[in-house]
Amino acid sequence: MLRQLKKKRGMATVITTMIILVASVVLGSGVVIYGTSLFQTGAQSETISTQGVKLWVNATASKGISWGAAAVRNTGDKIESVDSINMRGITVPYANWYYANSTNSLANIQDIFVYGTNDGTGMLKTYSSPPGGNPSTDQCAGNTASPAFVIDVDGAGGRPKMCMIQASGPISLKPGDSVVIYFHLPNGVLNTVDAGATSSVSLYAGKLGAPTSVTIANP
Repeated sequence: MLRQLKKKRGMATVITTMIILVASVVLGSGVVIYGTSLFQTGAQSETISTQGVKLWVNATASKGISWGAAAVRNTGDKIESVDSINMRGITVPYANWYYANSTNSLANIQDIFVYGTNDGTGMLKTYSSPPGGNPSTDQCAGNTASPAFVIDVDGAGGRPKMCMIQASGPISLKPGDSVVIYFHLPNGVLNTVDAGATSSVSLYAGKLGAPTSVTIANP
């Protein structure tokens, strides 16, 4: 009788140990699967795309007046902020950024950005009547109702004008949002001899972004 009792206790101990081992394996697998899923979600959720990047330097201005333009789109599923534009080791200050993110302006995101003309001190002027075109009749509205300048790439009957306002800090983009940015490079970053050369400019949203090689045009 005593021998049978010991045998039953031994079997119970073995069964209990097996249950604990199985539970540990299942729990461990769950942690690994959850951790992997969490890592993949995080890795796939933060992306931006940059397109239409342009650089211009005035080949006749001794001050090296130069501008750039680019469109940035948040292609991830988290809010991102475009917070840095760099060229040749120089960071372009926020006060030199001008951007358009209204519905009207974003109709131009696939277009070829244009320089227009500057006012002689380096600031771009409103460019609303391209050669062969007529001034666009649409109005700047929303947060672009009082723009610093306006760029119209093709005149009336085509794309609406881009109403550019001055930035004061990083530009926040919700998932799917886009922005067109014109940026005034500090004098001396590019010089008259750079026209026709190839250089790179970097736009970043935190750690997202990469240098883009661009041929520097003479407006």
